[in-house]
Amino acid sequence: MLPYPILSFFLVIMWLLLNEFGLGHLVLGALVAMFAGWALASLRPDKPKLKKWYLLPKLLWVILIDIGRSNLAVARLILQGTRGSRRSGFLLVPLDIEDPTALAILAIILTSMPGSAWLEYDSGDKTVLIHVFDLIDEAEWISTIKQRYEAPLMEIFA
Repeated sequence: MLPYPILSFFLVIMWLLLNEFGLGHLVLGALVAMFAGWALASLRPDKPKLKKWYLLPKLLWVILIDIGRSNLAVARLILQGTRGSRRSGFLLVPLDIEDPTALAILAIILTSMPGSAWLEYDSGDKTVLIHVFDLIDEAEWISTIKQRYEAPLMEIFA
């Protein structure tokens, strides 16, 4: 009946503090708290199914190394100030990964890399739109994303 009883209790208390204390407000606050708990329970995602959790440290190490390299590359581009040689652009990357948790982790990885940002995921086409600060070779970017991040995530969550 109450998936989050502590949350419901504090919602009722907050309702009573914000309104007049009375039997009508107590009942109304309890109804609001009950429906809020149900709404929150419906948003709860499934637990991720990690098949090969022992590969997570290796992936984390690759990510940390790539973030460091990306920081240095973006800093070098900004400090050089050669505007004409840099070309920002958008990149459409086809993905094979379908697990929602793995997709969320991939979005975090790509957005945490300086110089790239995850913009949009199309579940129909299974593609992701990425903005790249210095887009020189699209094929290299796609290959890097698929081999360094997507393949290990598919192995971990498969």
